[in-house]
Amino acid sequence: MSKHLLSRKLQNMSESATIKMAQKARDLKAQGHDVISLSLGEPDFDTPDYIKEAAKAALDAGYTKYTPVPGLMELRQAICNKLQRDNGLAYEPSQIVVSNGAKQCIANICLSLLDEGDEVIIFTPYWVSYFEIVKFAGGTPKALYAGIDKDYKVTAAQLQEALTDKTKLIIFSSPCNPTGSVYSAAELESLAAVISKKEDLFVVADEIYEYINFQGKNPSLAQYPGMMDKTITVNGMSKGYAMTGWRLGYMAAPQWIAGACAKVQGQFTSGANAFGQMAAKLALETEPEKQSYMRDKYQERKALVKSLLDDIPGIKSNDPKGAFYFFPEISDYFGKSNGTKTINNADDFVEVLLMDAHVGTVTGRAFGDPNSFRLSYATSENKLREAMARIKRVLAEYV
Repeated sequence: MSKHLLSRKLQNMSESATIKMAQKARDLKAQGHDVISLSLGEPDFDTPDYIKEAAKAALDAGYTKYTPVPGLMELRQAICNKLQRDNGLAYEPSQIVVSNGAKQCIANICLSLLDEGDEVIIFTPYWVSYFEIVKFAGGTPKALYAGIDKDYKVTAAQLQEALTDKTKLIIFSSPCNPTGSVYSAAELESLAAVISKKEDLFVVADEIYEYINFQGKNPSLAQYPGMMDKTITVNGMSKGYAMTGWRLGYMAAPQWIAGACAKVQGQFTSGANAFGQMAAKLALETEPEKQSYMRDKYQERKALVKSLLDDIPGIKSNDPKGAFYFFPEISDYFGKSNGTKTINNADDFVEVLLMDAHVGTVTGRAFGDPNSFRLSYATSENKLREAMARIKRVLAEYV
């Protein structure tokens, strides 16, 4: 079909770079190459058995029918209890919307709140889909950048300067994808002091990596003065519970926003799957420390990868405090050649790693930073050691 028949919205949408690179790695592997893929942000752990057993029990109990659009009442109540227990946030079930992944939550929010010309400040580096979802919803994305020298964290002073009369929404994640940076309680409080003063300004606080925080309990933006009515907290089951394929996310918001998001979802997908919601209910009712073995293993891997990255000349990395990513700065390689290939930018850099080292990563350009690349360490230590060795060997050829 001719491209000109596609909608302008679709033509203006970029393909997800993480999914694209993961597919390129799979294609190369299908050709017989030994490829180590560090591109997708997916836990390598299986979903815990007690959660799988809860899903089986729900199937046997007849949870196979349509669910209410915003989610089963049992799950929404469990989410409220979890938010009170872990985050000190008091919500009613009517303020909760369960979706087919946290990504759908963010899409619902943007489609509910944004009109053409509304400005959305996105803390940069950002997760790849934020930018495209905002554009698709008619908003105008505005990247607010913080580099490695600031541990990739936007300051309150930066935010104050960036706000305009058109700013309606802010989106950020903590722990952050792609950088692994975590905003401290003091940093969030300073951001809240700026946000709370501006009327009709709202924030999407993406906390999907909440349970992969190496510093302890994850502070929530909504807990600070004046922020409950301005914050939409987004979370889900994928990362902390290794439930990526279950496609279950949730949001907690002021009542009028939750109702609007349920209205949008009702026209697109309706409710998420019933038996999965019952399994999620049990997961959320269980103390988070039951999954702490995953966090602890990620922390061990982080230390390993950090030491190996630091041993590669020309690569600069911060020390991530959460999630399972590194976002190294690589501009020292721009302009270098091995005699046949030249690395001009981050796109070239990750292409070299894939084709010559057979290691799949993602260009930083997709995350709003053209001087970096992202790698996930959600895989075995043996694979990580081998991947880093390959990267070091190939990059040594570039002078």
